[in-house]
Amino acid sequence: MSDKAAILRQLKIKTGVAKRLFKEHRSYVLEEEQQKIKLDKFIADNAEDWDIKNARRMLEESHKMIDDTAKRLGDAVQDLRQLLVAAEKDPSLTDEEDVLKAKEVLEEVSV
Repeated sequence: MSDKAAILRQLKIKTGVAKRLFKEHRSYVLEEEQQKIKLDKFIADNAEDWDIKNARRMLEESHKMIDDTAKRLGDAVQDLRQLLVAAEKDPSLTDEEDVLKAKEVLEEVSV
């Protein structure tokens, strides 16, 4: 496999990883918001201690997952950025579809 093909393959893989982790991170943020609302409702309704304790535990788990996915997303973005820099050094790769798509995804997930 040529260098060009290897770089394009890695770009495709790392672009997919970044997109998936971004989606996963967003999902956990949404879940945390829902768990917070649920916990607040339990507290307001004077629910049983077990329900409140369980809701707090679920909220903590969501928060841990947000931290975890944020770290993994950061690592994936950094890997993708480094690979893009390497790809941009090769003039034959600048107009490749995978390079352009990687740039779009990098912009999307870096926001």
